[in-house]
Amino acid sequence: MTTSPQPHSVLVPDPAVDHIAGPASAPVTVVEFGDFECPSCRQAHPAVQFMLQHFGERVRFVFRHFPLREVHAHAELAAEAAEAAGAQGRFWPYADLLFNHQNQLDARHLSGYAAQLGLDMPRFENELKDGVYRQRVQEQIEIGNRLHVRATPTFYVNENFTDVSFGLQQLRDTIQRLLDSPQAG
Repeated sequence: MTTSPQPHSVLVPDPAVDHIAGPASAPVTVVEFGDFECPSCRQAHPAVQFMLQHFGERVRFVFRHFPLREVHAHAELAAEAAEAAGAQGRFWPYADLLFNHQNQLDARHLSGYAAQLGLDMPRFENELKDGVYRQRVQEQIEIGNRLHVRATPTFYVNENFTDVSFGLQQLRDTIQRLLDSPQAG
């Protein structure tokens, strides 16, 4: 089920702060609010990757942080670490590592993943220790709160909420329907 877009949408991707895969010219944009410690996000991650490969340049994907701090003790620090990796151009491979090692998201492991990717370790560790990206994560949480995001993953397709509570097939079907519409051409 989809709902109408938000006025003056906070869902429009901002290349200055968002992590975006796919071209700006793509007719479909998917925004995910996710949590690196969330089992449902981990389960959705490979399916989302497969869909992006399937749809190719016709879909743009944006990942935004929505760590569920009340239930996932390491999710917020993992989000900040992903931002630190992103500042060195490695957000996507770092995010893959976080989802693949979801039960090991303490500070020691987060640094280990950064080293594994060959990041500038003094920079990474200083940025994490100093909370350089904490505000960016907080801003994304606030956007999610304004949109009434309650669980992760939460998806918006072309600024419309897409309910995936019964599986990701709904996400795929929504994308396909939009791509098949006359406006997509």
